[in-house]
Amino acid sequence: MACVSEERLFYFAQMISTHTVLKEEEKKNEEKVENFGGSKSNSKKQPVELRLEKVFPVYAVGVVSEPDPNLVVSVSMSGCKPGDPIWDAVREEAKLEAEKEPILSSFLYASILSHHCLEQALAFVLANRLQNPTLLATQLLDIFSGVIKHDRGIQRSIRHDIQAFKGRDPSCLSYSSALLYLKGYHCLQTHRVAHALWNQGRKILALALQSRVSEVFGVDIHPAAKIGEGILLDHATGIVIGETAVIGNRVSLMQGVTLGGTGKEIGDRHPKVGQGALIGASATILGNIRIGEGAMVAAGSLVLKDVPPHSMVAGIPAKVIGYVDELDPSLTMKHDASREFFEYVAASSTEGRSSEMISPRENGGTSEMHK
Repeated sequence: MACVSEERLFYFAQMISTHTVLKEEEKKNEEKVENFGGSKSNSKKQPVELRLEKVFPVYAVGVVSEPDPNLVVSVSMSGCKPGDPIWDAVREEAKLEAEKEPILSSFLYASILSHHCLEQALAFVLANRLQNPTLLATQLLDIFSGVIKHDRGIQRSIRHDIQAFKGRDPSCLSYSSALLYLKGYHCLQTHRVAHALWNQGRKILALALQSRVSEVFGVDIHPAAKIGEGILLDHATGIVIGETAVIGNRVSLMQGVTLGGTGKEIGDRHPKVGQGALIGASATILGNIRIGEGAMVAAGSLVLKDVPPHSMVAGIPAKVIGYVDELDPSLTMKHDASREFFEYVAASSTEGRSSEMISPRENGGTSEMHK
């Protein structure tokens, strides 16, 4: 289970104590991602934890439960309001980096320090990364800003996601580095905008954003795919997510993961990944199947049938080889498949070679080894 150190907790508490958390939003987000049976924690928490939960995803303080969808750092229709510790942290990090590397001061000012909130900075970064000669940065900036500033769900998700990158990826140095440099974060937030546009009926524009993300980042996520909050796309290169795929909250996907179909069938044809699942590098999951809550799919596996909750699967085709101890393996990011996995692979390999050599002789044939 993920947690923060006492020093970091104290830092967050100090930061948050200087701000006020705005009231609950009046309306819930119109579209909710399927939750796969998650439940909210009813346990009482200390005052500091309650303040942290209102801004950061709950796993940031070591409590694994669903965040309240109505608690969100609010951004008004015309601008941004105070009460956003993540944005404060991003700005402080950018100031420190500008002092350390003066050559980057202009870049950091244009990308972060000249903006008033995380939404504006994110829209600027995405627009500049995805622009091309026929799709100008100014046009993209208007698109991203227009969608993000009017969608409370996206405002909440971009903060949960950046916390996921900072908390789970040991190579992520800071919140600002995730915002500026990590293409997994960039393609995920672009998808959130494209998904909103798709639901508004602006499907051609949504597909145009999908195409640019595929060209620039090497990631292909259909705009109709439903993706939860607190998602980590680690490295991200080669990730493919199909049209009817659904990903629950707090899921981690490594590079090369495919959530695809099995052919030319139409309708609901892509995987559904439960909250807290960890999908290893180059895993391929095909068809309208369910990956249970807290499950782990080992790297390189081919999954063609349902995976039970909190189980570990591996192989081609994937089979259950054990069960994970963590409630959400996506948070611990432990990819080792244990000794049992290697014993299973070794036994399968030995059995395969034995049957290949013996079976032809039993049928009166000649083994490939003796041709």
